[in-house]
Amino acid sequence: MGHALKQKPGNRWNNVYVHLLLWGVIFILPYFFMDPEQVFTWRPFLRSIPDMLGFMLVFYLNYFFLIDKFLYKGKTREFILYNILLIVAVAFMMHYGKELLGYLMPHMRPRGRGRRNHFFPWLFIIYNFTSLFLMVGLSVALRMTVRWFEVENERKELAKAKSEAELQNLKNQINPHFLLNTLNNIYALIEFNPPKAQQAVADLSKMLRHLLYDNNQTYVPLRQEAEFMQNYIELMRIRLADNVKLTTNFSYSQTGNRLISPLIFISLIENAFKHGVSGDKPSFIDISLREHPDGKVEFVCRNSYFPKSDDDKSGSGIGLELVKKRLELLYPDSYLLHTTIEDDVYSTVLVIDTKKQQDDTELLDRG
Repeated sequence: MGHALKQKPGNRWNNVYVHLLLWGVIFILPYFFMDPEQVFTWRPFLRSIPDMLGFMLVFYLNYFFLIDKFLYKGKTREFILYNILLIVAVAFMMHYGKELLGYLMPHMRPRGRGRRNHFFPWLFIIYNFTSLFLMVGLSVALRMTVRWFEVENERKELAKAKSEAELQNLKNQINPHFLLNTLNNIYALIEFNPPKAQQAVADLSKMLRHLLYDNNQTYVPLRQEAEFMQNYIELMRIRLADNVKLTTNFSYSQTGNRLISPLIFISLIENAFKHGVSGDKPSFIDISLREHPDGKVEFVCRNSYFPKSDDDKSGSGIGLELVKKRLELLYPDSYLLHTTIEDDVYSTVLVIDTKKQQDDTELLDRG
C-alpha cells in the first residue's frame, strides 16, 4: 500500500479501471458458457453472491496486506501458510453462506437437490479451493504488475532528475565559456574602435538578459533563440576585418510556438568565429537556420578553417563537447550532428527533430 500512496492521480484511476474490468469479467464470464437458449434469471446470480464475496475477500486481503507483508519481504512460507488458512476458512464460509442464503430465502434454493443438501459438500469445497487459489494467483499477478510499473516510473523519475541535474551543470559551464569569449572580443574591440565597443556592450546587455532569464528554462521559443543568435553574430561582425565575408540566412516563423533548448547552436557559431577567421587571409563564415514544417530545425554552418595552435587556449575547447552532451540529454535519438573538414572548409550540420519534445511539453502543460 505504501507504493500506492506515491502514485499519481492518473495512475490511481487506471488501477481502478483495471479492477473494475477484472471483476466485470469474473462476474460475467460464467454466463458465456450457458446454453444460448437458456433464459437469464436472477436466482443463479444471487446464489453466486457468497462466492463472489469470498473471491473478493481473498483477492484483496492478498492485494493490500499479505503480498506486502510477507511476499515482498521474502517470507514465502508464511505467505503460503496464511493463504492456505485463509482459503480453508473462506471456502467453508462460501459454502455455508450459500446454504444460509437458501434457508433465509427459500425461493433461492436450487431445484432438484433433495437430500444432497445433508451430505458433506466435498465437491463444492474442492471447487471453492481451486477458485480461491486462482484468486490468489490473480492478486499476485496484478500486484506484481502494478509494482513493476511503479518501480519503472520511479526509475524514470530518478533518471529524469539526474539528467536535469547534468543539464544544469552543463549550462553552468556554457555561461562562463560564452561570456569569456564575448568579453575577450569586446576587449579587443576597445583598442581600435571605442564607439563600436560601446555598441557591443549594449548588444551584450541584451544577450545577458537572454542568458539570465531565458536560459533557466529547459526550452524557449525558436524565434527568441534565433534573435539571440543574430544579436551575437552582429556583435561578432563589428570586429571582423574586410577580408572576412560573413553571410547569414535565418528562416523561421515569427509567430510560431516551436520550442528549442537555449544555447544549443551558440557554441557552434563560436567555433566558426574562432577557427574560421584569419587576420591576413581571405576568410568566410556562412550560417543558416531553417525551421521546417515537420518540426525539424536545421542549422548549417560553413567556414574557412584555420585551426588554432596548442598555445591558443581561448574557449577551452569545450564548446562542441557540451553541445553533444546536451543533445544526448535533451534529444536522444532525435538529432543528427555531422561535422566535416574538406578543402580547408569546416562544415557543421545539426538537425533536431523537435516534434516529440514539443508534443511531450504540450502534454505536460495540459496535465
